[in-house]
Amino acid sequence: MHPRNRFNGRYDFPKLIACAPALATFVKPNAHGDASIDYADPQAVKALNAALLRDAYGIEHWDIPPGALCPPIPGRSDYLHHLADLIGMQRGAAVRVLDIGTGANSIYPIIGASEYGWSFVGAEVDADAWRWARKMVAANPSVAGLIECRLQKSAQQCFRGIIQKGEYFDLTMCNPPFHASAAEAAAGTQRKLRNLGQKGAALNFGGKANELWCEGGELAFIRRMIAESTEFAQQCGWFTTLVSKSENVGPLEKTLRKVKAAEVRKIDMAQGQKKSRVLAWRF
Repeated sequence: MHPRNRFNGRYDFPKLIACAPALATFVKPNAHGDASIDYADPQAVKALNAALLRDAYGIEHWDIPPGALCPPIPGRSDYLHHLADLIGMQRGAAVRVLDIGTGANSIYPIIGASEYGWSFVGAEVDADAWRWARKMVAANPSVAGLIECRLQKSAQQCFRGIIQKGEYFDLTMCNPPFHASAAEAAAGTQRKLRNLGQKGAALNFGGKANELWCEGGELAFIRRMIAESTEFAQQCGWFTTLVSKSENVGPLEKTLRKVKAAEVRKIDMAQGQKKSRVLAWRF
């Protein structure tokens, strides 16, 4: 976990309940007698997220539509802190960030605008998620002026149709779909449920098709992103993406060498047992 992350893996539930009373319904003693929630219950996880956002970032109104991806807040914060390191801890609205696939939760723009005062464009290909994200942003005046949501018309494009002529972004970021098919995504859901000691079809973090899988999976998606990034080399400082599968890093670094990226960095991230990494490049 990044040293600047506000979360240490243990939550002060009495404090969170005082901040967001709706969370109280879901808090019960776990097997060790400690206050906790059922992390396999999507409503409990959503209530915890809303409480964390209100307590840590002053976000008063946050919600997601049924079935949408419910992101773990500490992991999302980590990514943003590492991006801040990339640009020398610059703060303020002059720093512009493009979030590819912002989702209905719009979590990266909301946290980044709250924590660093950055201005964001959140790009989303799903029209329903785009409309919901706009509603969430508008419901929080503290960040609404820093976040613009744009609808991406092509599922095969990342930057085209979003980055406008003469526009510059200091950073781009993305949490790409990492499964290659609906069947693979379903199998991943079942593995997570087994790890939580649960059975059934629900997943605590949810997720719709475009959030969980795409043809060719994570590797193909990021390769397309890299190829397209060459067209916008002069309009973006750092291009970045999460890479969930460690075995994809080598092939992606090879792709970046082929497009002659001037600098490539791999930044390791860890949240408890979960390990991931950020791949960053610039021209």
